[in-house]
Amino acid sequence: MLGDRALTRLRQVAALPDLGGGRYTLMRELGRGGMGVVYLAEDRDLGRTVALKVFHLDDVDAALRERLRQEARTLARLEHPNIVPVYDLGTAADGRLFYTMKFVEGQRLDHWATGPHTLQERLRIFERLCEAIAYVHACGLTHRDLKPANIMVGSFGECFVMDWGLAKPAGETEPHIVGTPAYRAPEQAVAGAAADPRADVFSLGRILDGLAGDAAPKPLSAIVTKAVSPSPADRYPCAKELAADVLNYLDGLAVSAHRETWLELLGRQMQRHQIVLLLIVTYVVVRTVIFLATRLH
Repeated sequence: MLGDRALTRLRQVAALPDLGGGRYTLMRELGRGGMGVVYLAEDRDLGRTVALKVFHLDDVDAALRERLRQEARTLARLEHPNIVPVYDLGTAADGRLFYTMKFVEGQRLDHWATGPHTLQERLRIFERLCEAIAYVHACGLTHRDLKPANIMVGSFGECFVMDWGLAKPAGETEPHIVGTPAYRAPEQAVAGAAADPRADVFSLGRILDGLAGDAAPKPLSAIVTKAVSPSPADRYPCAKELAADVLNYLDGLAVSAHRETWLELLGRQMQRHQIVLLLIVTYVVVRTVIFLATRLH
């Protein structure tokens, strides 16, 4: 009789894709979802490690094959530093489709965010994420499943957007409800909804809310509130404008989502020009000391 561990190992081996002795050698499993598995593999022809994504054997049908191909083609069209490039698309000997892409070493955004990072560091990562999605929107596409689990942060602060299986051209309708409930825009919860960049903005707003924390400054909270508005018309129209407001906040400028009081404006200007103010105060103090010393003598 085989033990549980042996049976589990046999199932894992049986589930491995048969690559038919081609250029790729599987090294270990990186992760799995409801539709497929991602492995770390060696590309022997080029002498590098890659991530190899393959669909489950029992899920392969004409519609799913086309979806995988579409995901690979979508990724191949997107050339941006924060989007993982696709290297190859193929069919394993057992009939399963696969594609290979750059192997990203790092952490999922939700795992990375638990570390000792400042708010500024978190927002810089978020800004890079917005830049990638702004590029995608400019290409006429929407991601439709943005969430921390689909974003990787590299060892040197790189940010990569992953999992493009639900991406669609803006304006195309979707017969099914798609997206992760906690990050899905309200309009995506209705079958037949059209792909819209403002749905991605909603997801980005949810992500920003998690990165900002409970004690977020008022301007930052206002950005989140606008991004996650229930009405698409009240959100930022695309990721580019959301990124612009976050960048304004980081640079000490006014943000469009927040109407400042005069006290907030004064405080922001003082914070932004604190070095100049410190020099002025130092100059006044030194001049006062010199003046008083001269009078005393």
